[in-house]
Amino acid sequence: MLAVFDKSVAQCPDELKSPNPESVFALKDGNLAQHFSSVHPNAVTINLAQSGFISYSSDKQNPLLPRLFAVVDDILCLFQGHIENFAPLKQQYGLSKTGNEVNIIIEAYRSLRDRGPYPIEHVIRDIHGKFAFILYDCASKNSFVAADPDGSVPLFWGADSEGHLVVSDDAETVKKGCGKSFAPFPKGCFFTSSGGLRSYEHPRNELKPVPRVDSSGEVCGANFKVDVEVKKEPLGMSRVGSAADWSSNY
Repeated sequence: MLAVFDKSVAQCPDELKSPNPESVFALKDGNLAQHFSSVHPNAVTINLAQSGFISYSSDKQNPLLPRLFAVVDDILCLFQGHIENFAPLKQQYGLSKTGNEVNIIIEAYRSLRDRGPYPIEHVIRDIHGKFAFILYDCASKNSFVAADPDGSVPLFWGADSEGHLVVSDDAETVKKGCGKSFAPFPKGCFFTSSGGLRSYEHPRNELKPVPRVDSSGEVCGANFKVDVEVKKEPLGMSRVGSAADWSSNY
């Protein structure tokens, strides 16, 4: 799975940008989408207009951690992994018998966006299992990315030459677009367009970037670690529609 978000809808952390990036234009002329399709001939790419694109392929995957893709209304979601408490979550979110893991993620997001200022970290912590997902809301132009606390599903992110955000489960694809400006996506963390990167295991703590150094001694993005000494303010998620006024307070 692959997503490239324009910097206007997903501001890439500056710490991911290497002094010697060797990156390319991931969005311009569809360069990275074409590369992904060459590696995954059956890939499907969805153009998000000025916001970027999302690509999905079911080949070359771990059968124990399958990839899923779904579109509900204006929400697109790529999911890889397995949710252990799927049955109670399916009941909680009122899903039909045909609902699957990716539908759980979409409904969890909708509950955050539409039904009240629930803490994002509480909703994600309710999801038990091995997973990583990339979600994009076309209505609010909000991206939402998360990975489980153990990093069971590989997920990588980086910045291309124009500062656009690249996220994928394939390290080589991210390297192709970002050069040295990439890193593993932090375990137990989530990223949103409105709130940036946060830890849902330690939601009140800041995340501290630690530069990554490759085998040649060059800086290669950054790993983000929980800073136990620095606290953050609580964060909600922006709503859409007529009842959105409260969202500016969270």
